[in-house]
Amino acid sequence: MTRVTVLGAGGWGTAFALVLADAGCDVHVWARRDAVARELHESRTNSVYLPGIELPTGVRATTDAAAALAGADLVVLAVPAQALREHLVRWAPLLPPAAPLVSLAKGVELGTGARMTEVVREVTGAAQERLVAVSGPNLALEVARREPSATVVACTDDTTGHAVADACTTASFRPYLSTDVVGVEVAGAVKNVVALAVGIAEGLGYGDNAKAAVVTRGLAESARLGVALGASSGTFAGLAGAGDLVATCASPLSRNHRAGVALGQGRGVQEVLGAGQVAEGVRSAAAVLGLAHSRGVQMPLTEQVAEVVAGRRSAAEAARALLSRPRTTDGI
Repeated sequence: MTRVTVLGAGGWGTAFALVLADAGCDVHVWARRDAVARELHESRTNSVYLPGIELPTGVRATTDAAAALAGADLVVLAVPAQALREHLVRWAPLLPPAAPLVSLAKGVELGTGARMTEVVREVTGAAQERLVAVSGPNLALEVARREPSATVVACTDDTTGHAVADACTTASFRPYLSTDVVGVEVAGAVKNVVALAVGIAEGLGYGDNAKAAVVTRGLAESARLGVALGASSGTFAGLAGAGDLVATCASPLSRNHRAGVALGQGRGVQEVLGAGQVAEGVRSAAAVLGLAHSRGVQMPLTEQVAEVVAGRRSAAEAARALLSRPRTTDGI
């Protein structure tokens, strides 16, 4: 039986732990808070992040990272993007030397512009063949309810990719394989920013025409950035690109969408951030924009979201700025 350690007990980390257990893995979850670990371990529930979901018996939890990581065949990193480096510095000496390292986080690191697998490699020194990104239209609550879902397992090494896919294949969760780690990670990071923009449009009272325009122009921005970084343009038409974008922009379960609605309604960023779970797009918008600027890529939608998040422009002002831009051609 494959022993898997999931480092992080938020909604997506807990849902992925459920998937791994359903696939027959022996799953050990590290939780930051004693109360969450205790509830997971004793009641097999996580009422804070996944209310109403009961986890399989194959899931155990602890706040002791060393105990959680002991003997792991596979390590899943399920902490927020902007906290990954800080945690990894502490975890690096405890990581099994040959275990694949799977990132669930979707974002670009502030200050460095690094993708999540780049952060993992820099901190741990792990070979590229051990690094995996999992991304797709994976709203945590739907996955935890065992509703049909698909995802992308991206790794430059086919053997590692297949091993991770085998560990998370169930009757309701279907992984697809990719070697385009760059494209999958860029798509996952940018879609959070686009979901904020769609939410902002909704908060402003705009209809489906406006939201569809935001989604499609956001997809074009995502693909432009990805291609500039060496990704395949085809990745952005797949599950990790258009698929994840549709789910995140359309669903009320999406934290980024909800945060965008609140911003569009005039609520402040600190109020939005203090309302509960992390909306990665709020924290990553500036990092994504900085990465784009470093490669000479124009991302006007991302730029306006970053302005709103920083408090330098209201949602209505951002919308007017986008509508008054010089005309360009459609497409990527």
